[in-house]
Amino acid sequence: MRTEMRTTTRRELFRLSGAVERDPAIDAWMKRHAGALGAIAQQWFEVMRKCGDEVRELMHDGCPVACLGDMPFGYVNVFASHVNVGFFQGAALPDPERLLEGSGKFMRHVKLRPGTATNAAALSRLIAAAYDDIKARVEHG
Repeated sequence: MRTEMRTTTRRELFRLSGAVERDPAIDAWMKRHAGALGAIAQQWFEVMRKCGDEVRELMHDGCPVACLGDMPFGYVNVFASHVNVGFFQGAALPDPERLLEGSGKFMRHVKLRPGTATNAAALSRLIAAAYDDIKARVEHG
């Protein structure tokens, strides 16, 4: 008789230590990124900050990151001609408007450019969904 062994692996979520309620390094980063691109980054990071009272933040890999405790859910970053609004568990997010880009196993982002229309309602829903998703993962394992 053959016995089959099953192994289940639960993927540990990415964690970042040092997140605080309001990180002065992020405000300094925003000041260094003035202009149209910086305004876009600031606008969408503010949306992340307002997701809930438990939102914490820190700088990671040179860009502002929004967390629930030590679990990151979103970030912004400024590039030469665009801003990325990114999600650490973006592959799991509902995206009926097909805003998300990327092909990685977990992360996805939305590219925003000055002078180009943004579906603000859909992006706001993605940010809320990213926060809700990480909150559910924390609360329910």
